[in-house]
Amino acid sequence: MTTNEKILKFLNECGVFYYASVDNGKARVRPFGMAAIVNGKLYFGMGKHKRSYRETAENPYIEICACKGGEWLRIRGKAVFDWDPATEQILFEQYPFLKEKYGPDSELTHAAFYLEEMEADYNNMQGVCEFWT
Repeated sequence: MTTNEKILKFLNECGVFYYASVDNGKARVRPFGMAAIVNGKLYFGMGKHKRSYRETAENPYIEICACKGGEWLRIRGKAVFDWDPATEQILFEQYPFLKEKYGPDSELTHAAFYLEEMEADYNNMQGVCEFWT
C-alpha cells in the first residue's frame, strides 16, 4: 500500500477531516470530506467561490488533521491547483455530488488540488508516531 493509499484509507474511515489555511496571518480551520487519488497523487477540492480557495491561492501551505478513536493523522504540504478537465472528470465520477454542485450546468467552479512537499505523521494514544512520506 502506498503512502497516499494509507492516507486516503484513514481519511475515508474518518469521513470528516479538518483543513487549515491562513487568512491575513490568522489560522482558519474548516471541515472537509473529499479526498481521492488521481494519477498517483492525493487530491482534495473546494469551491472557487469559497474563502478557503482565496486563502489557499494566496498562501498555498496548508495542513489537514483527521481523527478517529485514539488515532490521528496530520498532513502538511503545498497546494497545487489542477485545472485539467480530465482530473475533474475523475473526481466527479468518484464523488457524484461534486458534479451536481460544480458540473456544466452550475455557475460554480470546483478547484481541485494535490499536495507537493507533502509530509504526514500518524499518531495514536499508545505512543506510536510514524512519518508517512
